[in-house]
This record gives sequence, structure tokens and C-alpha cells, in this order.
Amino acid sequence: MNFVFDNDRPIYIQLVEQLQIYIISGKIKSGEKLPSVRELALMTKVNPNTMQKALVELEDLKLIYTERTNGKYVTKDERLLDKFKDKYAKEKTKKYINEMKELGFIKKEIVEFLKEESI
Repeated sequence: MNFVFDNDRPIYIQLVEQLQIYIISGKIKSGEKLPSVRELALMTKVNPNTMQKALVELEDLKLIYTERTNGKYVTKDERLLDKFKDKYAKEKTKKYINEMKELGFIKKEIVEFLKEESI
């Protein structure tokens, strides 16, 4: 896990966002056990309390869950993961379209850019 943080927003929010991406992209697999809070904090170079706060947020979102004595795991709910992935994709798409419109491009031109860059 290679996380880069900016100073404009709280670190725990950035952790939540970046861990969400790791989860919905499958870099952290569905049902996979997460490292301990301390291990995650060391890996991401943050305070364990900050990491714990981020994990509580992810648990509130139902992306992870805690098994009492066994640790934290990524949800196995594929529909939930798909829902988060779609939501994230729509947010990214809207941001891209808005930025292109700010540059003066019209819808047709934006679509052409996407066609040119598609894989």
C-alpha cells in the first residue's frame, strides 16, 4: 500500500478514500483479512489512532467488518462493492466532464476525447 496524503484535508478521510479504492478495485480482496491496526498504521506511516478512526468509518460504510477475536475483514457483499464502485466511477466521470467544460469543450468534443483514449 502506497498512500500519498495532502495537507488540505484530514488524514483519516484520505485513508478512508484510499482504502475504499483498494477494496472496490479488488487490490484488497472480498473476504480478505486486513492487517492489524498497528500494521496498517506502520504501512501507511500514520498514527494508529488515525488508522483506527478510518477503519471505524469503513465499518460504518459496511465495507469491512470485525470478527470479535479474529480481526477485521473486507465485506463479502459483492453487490455493495459494485454499488461503491459505480458511485466512485460516476463521481470521477462527473469531475472529468466538469473540468473539460471549464476548459471550454462541449459534450461532443468530450465524447471524442474519450473515444480516442479508450482501450
